[in-house]
Amino acid sequence: MIEAASRQRFLIISNGHGEDAIAAQLVARLPANVSAEAYPMIGSGKAYDGICPIVGPRATLASEGWRNVKGSLRRDVINGGLLTIPPALRFLRSARGRYDRVLVIGDMVGVLAAMATGHRDLVYIDVYKTGSARLYSALERQAIRRACALVFCRADNLAALLRDGGVDARCAGNLMMDTIPIGDYDAAGRRSRPLGLTLLPGSRALTSESFALQVAALRRVPEELRPDVFLAVAGNVSIAELAKAAGLQRTSMLSAEPDDLGQLGDETLTINMARGRAMGNLLAASDMVLSQAGTATIQALGLGKPAITFINPRDRRSRFEDEQRLFGPARIVVEAYVDKLSPALNTLLGDDAERERLGAIGRERIGGPGALAAILDALGLAGA
Repeated sequence: MIEAASRQRFLIISNGHGEDAIAAQLVARLPANVSAEAYPMIGSGKAYDGICPIVGPRATLASEGWRNVKGSLRRDVINGGLLTIPPALRFLRSARGRYDRVLVIGDMVGVLAAMATGHRDLVYIDVYKTGSARLYSALERQAIRRACALVFCRADNLAALLRDGGVDARCAGNLMMDTIPIGDYDAAGRRSRPLGLTLLPGSRALTSESFALQVAALRRVPEELRPDVFLAVAGNVSIAELAKAAGLQRTSMLSAEPDDLGQLGDETLTINMARGRAMGNLLAASDMVLSQAGTATIQALGLGKPAITFINPRDRRSRFEDEQRLFGPARIVVEAYVDKLSPALNTLLGDDAERERLGAIGRERIGGPGALAAILDALGLAGA
């Protein structure tokens, strides 16, 4: 057990929009005797707004760290991505000794950067590897053993592999399921139809394109099957661009709720919008999702909401297939054409039993919460 000081300073390192969102929810649940600062390695770090200060240099990559698209790493390098590395390393080097604990939340990028700049005794919360595909390589195990005092994994086999190498590694639940954001938005009060559906078009360069395809499929849903539709808008996504891509009009905000972003619609379709920080509200009021997101898809599946996702030729098939080994049939995958997406959507909307079956598979595959309590306990903060 790591002893808690009367007042502790934590540095939280995350590297991507989904990782930022998870880390921000963890920080929000830290006790009052912890002062946290966040270093989002990629992007603006908007997920931390109103939760804790952000520190360190801001790095912008064309891919925003999203490696599910072919050639993303090459494009990042061509567009100056390597220039973001020296400032990051300088900051991490300067941060040595200034914090009581350093927590890395995400994949191995944060661990490797911290190790290279002399950080040791890290707490690493791996929200990336699933245990259903690639395990830790020998080099990854060596880096973790050298730099980390404690590791939380998403799967027992991952933790066991690290423990075999002498690392204090644990699997006590899926932190993603502890950190689903809940905002100020009454999604349930906006329900009027038998079914609810949430759109999760993502948070990156292809978001508007993905949203337009989702809307095109919704337009083909027969009136008797049409659900109440919600849209979770990530902090860096332009609603104007979404509306333009899908041929919809925006109406003003309809309530005093801070997370209400109004509606998009036309003569046949109405989409209720909320900030991404209210995603949990939307999922609770929905029966399924159309999702191109990363972390949010996992959280939806873990809540028992089956997902339909489309894959296009730009996606890295190996990465997609690795994820699918975990998700199984809970995530229905189709090609990125409305003629493929629309039938899958109509079929699932019309089959209550199948939605229940897939929802149960998703809950079992993703696992439940519990990691947050285990992390706080390990840090000596459980009763603080």
